[in-house]
Amino acid sequence: MATARTQKTRRRRTGRSEPEWARWTDEEILDLRMCDLGVTLRGTWIEPLVEKLHHEMTRRGMRLKPHAWLSNEWFSPDGVPGIAVPFYLAHPRLMQLERRQMFQVEGGTKAWCMRILRHEAGHAFDTAYRLRRKRAWQKTFGRSSRAYPQTYRPKAESRNHVLHLDWWYAQSHPCEDFAETFAVWLKPGSRWRSHYEGWPVLKKLQYVEDVVDELGACPPPVRSRAHVEPLRSMKRTLRRHYRTRRDRYGVDLPDFYDRQLEKMFAPGRSETSETASAFLRRVGKEVCRRVVRVTGTHPYTVDQFLGEMIARSRKLKLRRSRAERHVKLEAAILLAAQVLGYVNGGGHHVAL
Repeated sequence: MATARTQKTRRRRTGRSEPEWARWTDEEILDLRMCDLGVTLRGTWIEPLVEKLHHEMTRRGMRLKPHAWLSNEWFSPDGVPGIAVPFYLAHPRLMQLERRQMFQVEGGTKAWCMRILRHEAGHAFDTAYRLRRKRAWQKTFGRSSRAYPQTYRPKAESRNHVLHLDWWYAQSHPCEDFAETFAVWLKPGSRWRSHYEGWPVLKKLQYVEDVVDELGACPPPVRSRAHVEPLRSMKRTLRRHYRTRRDRYGVDLPDFYDRQLEKMFAPGRSETSETASAFLRRVGKEVCRRVVRVTGTHPYTVDQFLGEMIARSRKLKLRRSRAERHVKLEAAILLAAQVLGYVNGGGHHVAL
């Protein structure tokens, strides 16, 4: 147990004391209005990552430094070259609540957060210099006026897009294609020229390089520092917020292979047995290699479906109760079936 002196030291180092709701149950927190959380980016683990993003952009000769604020989710708004960061990243207790409600914490690690920040910085750069209006941008990425789809079916074998965020996100819309391409180009040490050698997408990466060389050091025409949909303006409760998100992403819908997972893993009775999600994470690399070898599918595709198997197993609270070698083989068979079903036109059935 921390002493009073240690607690005072912690408050002095962070510059703030713990909010009262940090000790509440999930049910109590869910009835709190979002604007009453009282959290900000200042002093959080996100703040130095935003500074790191600015440093990366400066090293690339860019004048733009996107500002950041807390909102309900990740986005970079039209007309404002900035980045909205989801509120739950501002406190460990909120990250815990997010995981329990949505089964994952998007951007919840430093590496994952930086990937998203670089992506959103691409949107901010596009906005700041009005790139999507330029003919060269449209010729390279397509028309930004194209409607955003509610769902999309990416081509796993496509070499016309970079691989950055999950589920081939660059294929969802021209604006996302640019943001993803920018993120790959910006990442230090990405070696994009050699990594994408021979891919048609290389011309998109070269476009980013050329347009930054041309405009990066110039004052951006769009300089708004507004905070769009800031957390402090959101009057709805966390309960309503999560109900809306769970409906949108289908988190509560039963998955079509739940029964297969339950055959592999018995619902947990013994607290000493390994959880199914921990088991799949532990053997995941070996299982993915098997599936890639048998199906000839890109490792990125296989990894996406493994992530969903892990998330579903966690939601179902499954545990491994049989010999590892048997369950590992069955996991590889189920994973291969999922991958082949997708590649052969079965579609992506799970939205987590």
